[in-house]
Amino acid sequence: MYQYREVAPGDLDLICRHRREMFTDSGRPAQVLAAMAQPFRDWLAPRLASGVYFGWIAQAQGRPIGGLGMQVIDWAPHPNHPAQDRRGYILNVFVEPEHRGRGVATALMAMAADEGRRRGLDYLALHATEKGRPLYAKLGWSQGKEMGLNLK
Repeated sequence: MYQYREVAPGDLDLICRHRREMFTDSGRPAQVLAAMAQPFRDWLAPRLASGVYFGWIAQAQGRPIGGLGMQVIDWAPHPNHPAQDRRGYILNVFVEPEHRGRGVATALMAMAADEGRRRGLDYLALHATEKGRPLYAKLGWSQGKEMGLNLK
């Protein structure tokens, strides 16, 4: 029913839309998302072109219906990965509402875990929305929240 392919530079608009819709679904204000749109696009374009940002697009009948992005990021050795100075980071997990609950996000997360293993990573991280937490918990992800301080 669903097909999966790697993201490509031509997916820039799609990934930007998925990110906006993901944050809209989580209740973020439209004015904040509007302010983020161009800076995110400017950040993503070169990373997508170079392969630093990678991931997968889920399709139904040739039409994109979801996606997941991933990066390998420099991170100090940590209790979760004490001997490694990097971690995989998953972002922009999104599935169109009419396709949710059908295993698409689960399949995308499995692809990310497989890719992390293939790249020799010891640890993957993500920031979950409230809607995403039950899925990640079901898949064995630890539950926690990162604290932050907005300096602006």
